[in-house]
Amino acid sequence: MTLPWTHTSVMLSEALEALAIHKDDTYIDATFGRGGHAREILKKLSSQGTLIAFDKDLEAVRVAQEIGDARLKIHHSGFSAICELPANSAAGVLLDLGVSSPQIDNPARGFSFRFDGPLDMRMDSTRGESLAEWLNKASVEEIARVIREYGEERFANSIAKAIVQRRDEKGLPSGTSELAKLVGEHVRTREYGQDPATRTFQAFRIHINQELDELKEALEGVIKVLKPEGRLAVISFHSLEDRIVKQFIANHSKDEYDRRQPFAAPKVMALKALGRVRASAEEVKANPRSRSAILRVAQRLGTGS
Repeated sequence: MTLPWTHTSVMLSEALEALAIHKDDTYIDATFGRGGHAREILKKLSSQGTLIAFDKDLEAVRVAQEIGDARLKIHHSGFSAICELPANSAAGVLLDLGVSSPQIDNPARGFSFRFDGPLDMRMDSTRGESLAEWLNKASVEEIARVIREYGEERFANSIAKAIVQRRDEKGLPSGTSELAKLVGEHVRTREYGQDPATRTFQAFRIHINQELDELKEALEGVIKVLKPEGRLAVISFHSLEDRIVKQFIANHSKDEYDRRQPFAAPKVMALKALGRVRASAEEVKANPRSRSAILRVAQRLGTGS
């Protein structure tokens, strides 16, 4: 099957280098997308190696199945399902966060204001609540909180009031273009080169898909699943994601003392931070989406659990 929407994997070579792949081992691509990273990982694996992949998007699952490689095991699930895998079972985990280009570019998914589409935004279109369903019942306060916390939008209250007023008087906007126009009318100052609806659309997408909660859950699962010396590589695209990843690695990269038991041995650190990498100037020029990408890398320590 040939898809009309293409996707260029961000920081492909950097992610592969971060994973330090051993050909006979097991790796996890927690966000398969359209398989750019997965295909390159498979090239480095022997017939004894395994790649376990997850994705909420049925199109992504179909793409994975069409690869037809027995070493690739695809699961139609969010990446928090990492927690369900056996302890000490993987030599590396890759998380390429955010929404993929095919999801953005397909108007039917409702992620973008560049194309008119339904108010949906679900990464898994087979389950859960769409944006329209949520907006039809949410209060001004709830909508404002989501826009403020997940979009870091200073005009969250004005936008929320406008959406609810429009809903109560005439019904919700008919699609993403009309919603973006409504939002834009209440963003009094905007960043150069950025559509005024950008932050609000980001906030709605994160809320509908519970992205930050799932990220926190998945990261805790990584500690269990990684073998000693196994690698964690996370590519994030906005500050909310990156902050969670940064704090997670930092919290697990230091000895923890229980102040209530001053003479007890500290909880030994589970990770070693190996640094952060940004996309090269050449990649940013070729793929502007990589401009905001940050890759953070850590290594599992100890004997596992």
